[in-house]
Amino acid sequence: MRLIAVLCLAKTAFRISPRTLKAESLALRICWPGHHTHFSTMDTNKDPHDPKHTLNSSERDDAAAELTAEPDSSMDTPEEPGLMPGETVVKEGKAAILFPSANEVFYNPVQEFNRDLTCAVITEFARETLASRGVRIAVPGEKERVVVSLSDEMNGEERDGRTEQEQGKERQEAKEFRTTSVGECCEDGLRVLEGLAASGLRSVRFALEVPGLKSVTANDCSAKAAALIARNAKYNNVAHLLHASQKDASMLMYEMRGKKERYDVIDLDPYGSPSPFLDAAVQAVSEGGLLCITCTDMAVMAGNSGETCYSKYGSVSLKSKYCHELALRIILHSLDQRANVYQRYIEPLLSVSVDFYIRVFIRVRTGQATVKHSASKQALVYNCVGCGAFHIQRMGKRILQGKHMKFSAATGPPVGMNCDHCGQRHQLGGPVWAEPIHNLEFVQKVLAAVSGNPSRFGTSKRIEGVLSMVTEELQDIPLYYVLDQLSSTVHCNTPAMLQFRSALLHAGYKVSFSHACKNAVKTDAPAGVLWDIMRCWEKSNPVKRERLSETSPALRILSTEPTLQACFDIREDANPQSRKRHLTRFQENPQANWGPKARAKAGGGISSELEDKRKQFQGKRKNQITDSSQLKNFPCKKFRKVQNPLQLHISNVFV
Repeated sequence: MRLIAVLCLAKTAFRISPRTLKAESLALRICWPGHHTHFSTMDTNKDPHDPKHTLNSSERDDAAAELTAEPDSSMDTPEEPGLMPGETVVKEGKAAILFPSANEVFYNPVQEFNRDLTCAVITEFARETLASRGVRIAVPGEKERVVVSLSDEMNGEERDGRTEQEQGKERQEAKEFRTTSVGECCEDGLRVLEGLAASGLRSVRFALEVPGLKSVTANDCSAKAAALIARNAKYNNVAHLLHASQKDASMLMYEMRGKKERYDVIDLDPYGSPSPFLDAAVQAVSEGGLLCITCTDMAVMAGNSGETCYSKYGSVSLKSKYCHELALRIILHSLDQRANVYQRYIEPLLSVSVDFYIRVFIRVRTGQATVKHSASKQALVYNCVGCGAFHIQRMGKRILQGKHMKFSAATGPPVGMNCDHCGQRHQLGGPVWAEPIHNLEFVQKVLAAVSGNPSRFGTSKRIEGVLSMVTEELQDIPLYYVLDQLSSTVHCNTPAMLQFRSALLHAGYKVSFSHACKNAVKTDAPAGVLWDIMRCWEKSNPVKRERLSETSPALRILSTEPTLQACFDIREDANPQSRKRHLTRFQENPQANWGPKARAKAGGGISSELEDKRKQFQGKRKNQITDSSQLKNFPCKKFRKVQNPLQLHISNVFV
């Protein structure tokens, strides 16, 4: 066997032109026929002048000749170490994941925002939780206050204006806290479980990007996924923190229901509905622990199948314009209901509806007295099928009598048999969570951390935009109206958003946007006020009444005179800060054919059922009209076609 050994030298040992020596330290390469192994860079701690590590002149000449020689085309190009045939490396955040090219393990790159936001939320949760345990976390990239040494010229004061006494107090507090960084195993840290880990990307990112962790358990019922998780842990050098598990997610959480074995953070991001795992999750999370839940079955939660939604979440969904926020309140209701069985209750920290899924972050606590409040936190939704007006009916009532709280059944309903505005019937949905879906104090902390360290995440701009809108939402107002729907109901032109918001503010009501819908109007004004504003708008933008059906909601609404005079003068406070700063609130589609991906399948590939479904729904309009003469023309009365500039000038003068 022919053995050729080429040892790399530092610049101090011999000179090689910059053209041939592209790096200051080269790798040791040992070549056997048909086999190539690449080792890491030479140890820089070794003395280059040591005879044991120095080559003679002939060896240096051979090394230079080897470096300047053209590569042998007959040799195979070496693959990246750790890769198996058919695998690629997917990089996201700090993680590099070995991923099979076949569809054997689920992965969707569009959900990078989901994973970035989760890392940000868990980091802030760890900061709050570990502070009570005497541990301070160090996040890479965060600006820390630098303690400047005192000098005689500064007369005992710091350059930032703090006195020596204040600085000494901070130093004393810093001594009392232990600092932990990312990648370190913290004994008093958080125990994290990802119940449905697939490739383990999310768990690897937790280990690499979130400080203050004691352990991360990445579980998946698939044997191939569990093996891939173990390889990815070693590939990213986080095997000391990340442990792979192959179990049923529910059974694993049921096994960890004991108070000492519970997880501090449980992340569930299933393919479809998380309902089979919710009962186990609310038991396996620690006291005050964090649950991170994703729902991608939006067709069910948005009203297409209300009966299916009830079977999964115990709530009937409605097909309405506010369906995305309603979906958030449905999953929160389901979580709280399941937690109440075990004398536990939930505290929503952040609930977002983005892209094709919803994501909620909640804390779970225990308290029999607080559980009694749960009935009054749920509500039924009465939705008019004609005009879209909705009313909230609480399931219970609570009255404070002195120092004691009295609970009783709610009275209702809040509406009659038919809608007061259009005369149409009502649909009944729910029950849903009727309390705030965000914790503003916690959200503002996450927002401050992300905006202060924008290079930490690839989607920092979008996180900042979404969280900014969340902080601007009216927290005590469930659901919202959509301006397009209001104008469509009465068949009139749509007013500008700032005009409509200004009219509500002039009338003395509060109004905000919603992160779940671009044209949402979240307000404490009753539906009658909204229709009065639309009636006033219609007077300046009249609708031809003869075109309206006698039974249409538009004719019924416009036939009633408004009880208030709306003012559409734009107010300064009608435009929120997130809109003024042009933050990324509703981004465009990230890529072509984005959205939910196909379910992972044993052996890879896409199931035949999905292929048949794609063929069925794609290319419905194969013979699209390309000739403009075959299209309908709708002339505009306010538009005049002018042939030359002189005619344009004359028409402007005499009009």
